[in-house]
Amino acid sequence: MGANTSQVSDLSENQSLRTLIGTESISENDPFWNQLISFTFISPTSSGNSKLLEEAVIPLAKILIENNPRTGNFGALVRIFLGRTKELKISTECQDQLFIWQAHNALFMIRCLLKVFIREMTEEELHLQFSYQERVPGSCDTGSEVLLEELMCNLVHLVVEVPLLDITYSILFEAVTTMLVLLSYQLFHKEILRDGLIYQYLMKGQCLSLTSRLVKTLLYNFIRQEKCPPPSTHIFEQQSDRGGLLYGLASGVASGLWSVFTLGGAGTKPGLDQEQNPLPLSNQSLLLLLVLVNLTDGPNDCPNPYRQAVKCFKNTQDTSSIPTEQHHMFQINFNSLYTALCEQQRSDQATLLLYTLLHQNTNMRTYMLSRTDMENLVMPILEILYHVEDRNSHHVYMALIILLILTEDDTFNRSIHEVVLKNITWYSERSLTEISLGSLLILVVIRTIQFNMTRTRDKYLHTNCLAALANMSAQFRCLHQYSAQRIISLFALLSKKHNKVLEQATQSLRGPRRADDSSVLPDYAQDLNVIEEVIRMMLEIINSCLSNSLHHNPNLVYALLYKRELFEQFRTHPSFQDIMQNLDTVLSFFSQRLEAAGTDLSVERVQEVIMKGAQALPKDRLKKFPELKFKYVEEDQPEDFFIPYVWSLVFNSGVGLHWSPTGIELFSMDSG
Repeated sequence: MGANTSQVSDLSENQSLRTLIGTESISENDPFWNQLISFTFISPTSSGNSKLLEEAVIPLAKILIENNPRTGNFGALVRIFLGRTKELKISTECQDQLFIWQAHNALFMIRCLLKVFIREMTEEELHLQFSYQERVPGSCDTGSEVLLEELMCNLVHLVVEVPLLDITYSILFEAVTTMLVLLSYQLFHKEILRDGLIYQYLMKGQCLSLTSRLVKTLLYNFIRQEKCPPPSTHIFEQQSDRGGLLYGLASGVASGLWSVFTLGGAGTKPGLDQEQNPLPLSNQSLLLLLVLVNLTDGPNDCPNPYRQAVKCFKNTQDTSSIPTEQHHMFQINFNSLYTALCEQQRSDQATLLLYTLLHQNTNMRTYMLSRTDMENLVMPILEILYHVEDRNSHHVYMALIILLILTEDDTFNRSIHEVVLKNITWYSERSLTEISLGSLLILVVIRTIQFNMTRTRDKYLHTNCLAALANMSAQFRCLHQYSAQRIISLFALLSKKHNKVLEQATQSLRGPRRADDSSVLPDYAQDLNVIEEVIRMMLEIINSCLSNSLHHNPNLVYALLYKRELFEQFRTHPSFQDIMQNLDTVLSFFSQRLEAAGTDLSVERVQEVIMKGAQALPKDRLKKFPELKFKYVEEDQPEDFFIPYVWSLVFNSGVGLHWSPTGIELFSMDSG
C-alpha cells in the first residue's frame, strides 16, 4: 500500500490512503482495493506504538467521516473485507497465505478507522457510515443498512470457524480486537449501557446461534496460550522485478503502510514488548470473553446468552446427556482449563475469569474442588494477597472472594491442612521450611487484615478475610506454630486499637467541646462498633476451632495460654461474655494442669501437658454455638462493579490498543 511509506508520520502523504478518504467514490471492482490492502506489517502490540499509530490515523479518519456520506468508500472497504473472508476457511486449508494476508490488512484498516469513529460519533451515526454507498443511477438500495450487523456476525464466524495456525494468528487476533473496539462505546459513557445496535446484534439474530461456539473458542484461545508466530510467517516473496503489489520484509524494502511496526516495537528495547505481551491472542480473547459475559441482561428478562454459556458448559469427560432445555451448552476440557488458570493468575483478567467460573459454573467449581493438586490454584491466589501493596484493590478483592468461595466447602477446608509445602520463597517475613497449605492460607489472610487496618481501612476487605477464616475455623488442623501466634497477635492488635479508641472517646467526653463538635462522638462510636464487630468475629473463630478441633491444635492452645492476659478485659464485656465462656473454660483447664505439672517447665514439657490435656478435656464442658458459615453473594447490581472493572482491564491491558484518557467516562484513571 504505497512503497514509499516507511514510518507512521508518512501516513498522511500516502497516496492510496488519500484516495480512500478523498471526495471520489471508488467502485468495489476497481483494482485500487487490491493495491490498498497489499502491504506487509505486523500489528503493533506495545502501547507506545499503538499511540503513535492512532495519532496518525485520527486526522485521516476525520477527513473520511466528512467525505464518506458522499463517497461510501468506508462501506466499500468493509464489503471488500467481507468478500475476502468468504474464502478464508478454504484459504487456510490450502495454505493460501496471500488471501489471508489481504483479508487481515483490510480488517486492520477497518479496526483503526472504527476506533476513531466510535470516539467521534454515536452508534446511530456509526450505522450511517456503514450505510452510505456509491449509487449507480436508477439502482435501488441493496440492503446496506445491515452492513454493520453483517460485519459483526462475520467477525464471530471468523473467530469460531478459522483454525488457529501460524498463518491465521494475525487475522484471528484482529477479529477479536475489532470486536472489542466495536463494544468500546461503554468506555465513553458513565452509565452502564443496557441496549444499542451492537448489543442487539450480539444478543440476537445470526450471532445468537454462535454464542456457545464463540465462548468455547475464546476459552480455548486462553487455554492454548499460543505465542505470536515469528515475523517470518508474514514474509512474502517479491512478485516481479518492479516489486509489483507485494513486497517482503526480507527484501529490505520498506514496503507497507506500517512496516515499521513489528511485535518487538519500533523505538523500544528489542524484545521488551514481546516479553510483556508474548500471548496477544490469548490475552485479547480473555478480555473479549469477560466483556461479553458481563454485558447486562436484555429487556423483558432476556438473559445474557454469553453468561448463560459460561454458566452451563460441561467437562468433555462428562458422559451424561445434556438437558435439551439448556441453551448454549457446550463441552470443554476441564483439565486444560484448570491448568491454564493455575498458570495465569498473575494477571487481573485470569483471576477475574477464575472468579467467574467458580461463582457461576457449578460443574467447574465441583471439578476444581475435587482436584488433589489444589495447591497449584491456591498458591498463586495467596501470592496475589501477599503482595497486596503492588496490586490494585479490584485484583485483591477478586482473590479474596475466590478464597471465600473455596472455603464454603468443608472438604476443601480439611484437605488444605493435609497438603505440606516446603520452602515458600515469596514469603519473606519468616523462613517457612515446612508448612501446610491451610496454615499458610491463614498467615496470608491475617497479613491482609493487618495491612488493611494500617493502610486502606476497608470494611469490605475485613469482612471477606474474616468470613474465609470463619469458614475454615471448624476444620483447623495441626496449625503451624507461627500461624497460631499470628492469630493471637492479630487479636492483640485489635485489642490495642479498641483500647485506644475507647480512651479517645472518653477524653473527648471529659474535655471542652466546641459548638460544631457534634460529629466527634458519633465517629468514635462508629469506630468502636466496627472494632468490636471484628473482635467478636475473631473470638468466634478461636471458639469454633476450640469447640471442634481442640485436640488437633496444641499450638493454638499454647499461644492462647502464653497471651492469656489479653482476654481478661473482654470477660465481663457485655458484647463478648457469651463467647468468652468456652475460652475461659479452656484457659482455666490447661492452666490448672500446667500448675500441677510444676514450675520452670520447658517448652517441650508444656506442649506435652497440652497434648495430654486436649485428650482429657470433656467435650461437654464446652458450650455449643451455631456453626460459623458465610456464603458469598453478589450485590444486587453487580454490573456497576464488574463492567467498569472489565473495561479498565481492556484499557490498561488490551494488546495494541491505545485510548487517550480524555473522554473516558466509565471509570477514573486512578481507579484500580
